[in-house]
Amino acid sequence: MAVPLSTFLLEIGTEELPADFARLALPQLDSLVRRDLAAARLSFAAIDCTSTPRRLAITVTELPLAQSDLSEDRKGPPASQALQGGVPTQAAIGFANRCGIDPAALEVRETAKGPFVFARCLEKGRPTTQILAELIPLWINGLQGRRFMRWGEGESRFSRPIRWLVALLDAGLVPVTLSDSDPEVVSGNTSRGHRLLGDAVTIPCADDYVSALAAVGVQVKRSSRQAWIREQVASSAASLGGLPDCPEALVDELTDLVEAPLMIEGTVDEHYLHLPPEVLSTVMRAHQRYIPLYRIGASVDPLALDAQASLLPSFLCIGNGLPVANALVRRGNERVLKARLADAEFFVAADRAVASIDRRAQLARVTFAEGLGSLLDRVERLEWLTDVLLESLNLAEATGDHARRAAHLCKHDLVSQMVGEFPELQGLVGGKYLLAEGEPRSVALAVQEHYLPKGAGDGLPTSDAGAVVALAERLELLLSIYSKGERPTGSSDPYALRRAGNGIVQILKANGWPLDLGALLRRAASHWSGLLPHFQVDPAMLAAELAEFLRQRVVSLLEEDGIDGDLVQAVAGDPQAVDRILEDPADVTRRVELLVELRRSGQLATVQAVVTRAARLAEKGDLAAQVLSANGVVDPGLFEKSSEAAMLAVLNGLEPIATRKSAERYGELAQGLNSGADALAAFFDGDQSVMVMVDEPAVRANRLNLLGVLRNQAAVLADFSRISG
Repeated sequence: MAVPLSTFLLEIGTEELPADFARLALPQLDSLVRRDLAAARLSFAAIDCTSTPRRLAITVTELPLAQSDLSEDRKGPPASQALQGGVPTQAAIGFANRCGIDPAALEVRETAKGPFVFARCLEKGRPTTQILAELIPLWINGLQGRRFMRWGEGESRFSRPIRWLVALLDAGLVPVTLSDSDPEVVSGNTSRGHRLLGDAVTIPCADDYVSALAAVGVQVKRSSRQAWIREQVASSAASLGGLPDCPEALVDELTDLVEAPLMIEGTVDEHYLHLPPEVLSTVMRAHQRYIPLYRIGASVDPLALDAQASLLPSFLCIGNGLPVANALVRRGNERVLKARLADAEFFVAADRAVASIDRRAQLARVTFAEGLGSLLDRVERLEWLTDVLLESLNLAEATGDHARRAAHLCKHDLVSQMVGEFPELQGLVGGKYLLAEGEPRSVALAVQEHYLPKGAGDGLPTSDAGAVVALAERLELLLSIYSKGERPTGSSDPYALRRAGNGIVQILKANGWPLDLGALLRRAASHWSGLLPHFQVDPAMLAAELAEFLRQRVVSLLEEDGIDGDLVQAVAGDPQAVDRILEDPADVTRRVELLVELRRSGQLATVQAVVTRAARLAEKGDLAAQVLSANGVVDPGLFEKSSEAAMLAVLNGLEPIATRKSAERYGELAQGLNSGADALAAFFDGDQSVMVMVDEPAVRANRLNLLGVLRNQAAVLADFSRISG
């Protein structure tokens, strides 16, 4: 007979939740419920978590009405202690009582340590309702989020006050009392609908949850609300002839701000299109959660001083009211936006009244970080690094001039009124102000781009001048914060040093610049020790720490690109090779990409077999790792077999490849190692094979040097010992 299965519903009703918590709580709730149901021996078909601004809800389908029974054997005392003449002793009786069985039901079984008594225990499954009643408070208390608080006199902590609780197994109530809430919350079958459509609604059965809430104006399925918003934004934008500026983060936030989404189309006073487009879009998106519309086919110029060529005088808004009030809500949103844009207009006018060079002087009044002076001090350190970088990079003279000017002015907008109100526009408005003042376009663009990349997946500087200043900015941050004695630890990285390190590696890789980071760090660390004597910086230690930090960033970025970890380790995993890794970070990418291709084509295993067999024995010798030529370390006069001469011929062929400084050498080196497989096989096996570890010291050393040179030549490409089979 089929076991009856039920649907469970839990709804945690609250005051309006922060949008980010409503979204981030769902995977937590899903994980807690899956874990605890499995631990409670309760099977299920599916778990669905959803949320609105006033509720978190979870539905579990095909739950049994009771746990499955648990049968287990428990081992008791040795039979010699448990039974005397076949009669249970007190030890056996106590054990049986603990197991809940009659002492006569104990069984004697042989084990590796002799006979012991065992009890077969049967734990009857408890009703599902009873188990859920115990688990629900644990699930609620197990949720984590920002700024949890206690409410009223209660002791429970949550994102917002819990006002009601629906807990149903089919139509049956799961009795739960949240006694730590204020007021006390008791579970029932009554939920609450949209605030504007009446409050209470009875949920007759767990399966009726979505339809019951739909009847009172709540689209409870988060995925459905999000799909509706995406569709309506796309269709409304198309009807207005625009492209919506609606990043994924805004879609998520809009989804979690409404229970019954409505599309509202508003207009922007065309007077405000003389403001920069990013100012309008930032005001709309970040402050009002509106969706700006860009003109179809318009080219977006990051240095544009006004939005007339790029933005439509329209916006989209997702409301949470009633359709009959759409016109009123639209007019209210337009008035609010007009006031915001009037503020932005004032900020721009006030900023334009002050020359950027004068704002730069004001940086002296703003502290960068304790012990690191003002923002002006930081800019001057950044300028020094820009000069050092330009000495090392072979760039056009004009590019160098523009980079130096951009470095001089790059932080001026941090004391502007616009950036004070909209910090996310730093750099962007700074570049626009400079262009309006007559600075070269490339200088203005470099000021904008020196903040790039801002995070994972962000764009990189498109200009050489911007890339140079971006490198200098990140190097200054790392040198200064490390000099101060602070390091990123675990998940704590308040100065975003990892992001800065990633940016350095990404910029160098994208531009293909062969910059010796190790040498630059050593020079800069010495300079920093003089600039910041109060920190008593050890220049050598500072440079070494930063070099290792950047090596780790190289490894991390390669792994994030999906490259096999063992291949990454083979190229960049050895801390002892940090100087080579930082000498040309772009070279690391070329080598690892070749290894990926060799693995894909099936050639890597052959090359690896050639190298690792030689390298294991070569470790018994004392040949220095930098020796790439057999000349002077291998004596052909000591050869006893033709396989030794054949091996030497392979090494002589690889030498000019291994010692050449070119990107093409790596493919040729891999091919040469692959071609040397037969020679190495003959060296170790076959009728011309040799014993490497012979008694004669000179012959042994000669053969070890043969293998050592091969190992060293292969290491020009990778450390093959780190590659898994």
